[in-house]
Amino acid sequence: MAVLDKLFKAGVDFNASDIHLAPGEPYVLRRVGTLQKLKNPKLSAKRCKALIYEILTEKQRKKLQDDFQLDFVYEIPKLGRFRGSAMMHNSGLSASFRIIPPKIPSFEELHLPSEIINKILDNHQGLILVTGAAGQGKSTTLASMVDRINTIRAHHVLTVEDPIEFVHPLKKGVVNQRQLGTGTLSYGNALKAALREDPDVIAIGELRDLETTELAISASETGHLVIGTLSSSNAPKTIDRIIDSYPAGGQSQIRAMLSEAIKAVITQRLVPNKNGKNMELAIEILIGSVPVANLIRDNKVFQIPSMMQTGKRLGMRIMDESLLELVKEDKVAAEVAVQYANSANLFKAYMPKPETDQTQKNGEGQ
Repeated sequence: MAVLDKLFKAGVDFNASDIHLAPGEPYVLRRVGTLQKLKNPKLSAKRCKALIYEILTEKQRKKLQDDFQLDFVYEIPKLGRFRGSAMMHNSGLSASFRIIPPKIPSFEELHLPSEIINKILDNHQGLILVTGAAGQGKSTTLASMVDRINTIRAHHVLTVEDPIEFVHPLKKGVVNQRQLGTGTLSYGNALKAALREDPDVIAIGELRDLETTELAISASETGHLVIGTLSSSNAPKTIDRIIDSYPAGGQSQIRAMLSEAIKAVITQRLVPNKNGKNMELAIEILIGSVPVANLIRDNKVFQIPSMMQTGKRLGMRIMDESLLELVKEDKVAAEVAVQYANSANLFKAYMPKPETDQTQKNGEGQ
């Protein structure tokens, strides 16, 4: 058993989302969005390197030495999988680990609106994007979507991941998972080959470059349902980011293609719960519709938020309204929710009154 196995178990027991190792620091856990330093002695650069090298294969050590960074997965039977990212920096070798639950969570367990998500997944072709900043649960939602399809349909699902996080078991469908570095050289290579491998659904870990984005949109136009993640903060910015990634001369064409391809953009933000023990999911949903397609095609993406506010019957919702629901349900404090909101106006009535007002009232009553 590796020395770090005990730390990983402690991270799981403490319901941490991430674990950090760095020279000059003790072990660090991220819980409910906040970093917490443990009371163990500070790690020397030599000790930190030894702990990380102990859980790497010889091939992984060689790649880390050559590239000065490494993405990998470490698995402990009956405990879980841990997505690692090791890197060299000015103080030596450090690593961070994302804790991956041993079981793929359902929509209900993730607090996703299952009825809307299921309806989105009823599309048999097109592009579905799960967006948000790093650490907002995009990969988990993607895995949950694949698991749902695998459970109810006899479909061939092909995933391309870096690295593979959740392992999909044999269910009604067939899920083939390819990992960068061991199963394929790049997202581009895997997606080019995918079109010859008879997939019904293609799940892409991240649309991280123009080639991957182009291939994803092309696949969605040729009868495949493509689901991918992208780091962006809301639906309009997601559309703009994809269009802006193309050369100016090709942006008119990609607007037309994207307007037809996009079926949904789901943006996630994890917000600390009032109990201080877990996170709540706030979610924004853009549904691809004829009016939305027209706005994208006509270069009027800035009007999409207004369209989302009037498209609730289709399942659309904006982020601030989702945050407000969490406040009304007494799950998240208003002063916390407003930090994650686009506008503070919706939360004014729910904000705690200033202490000076309360003190004045107490004085008046004496």
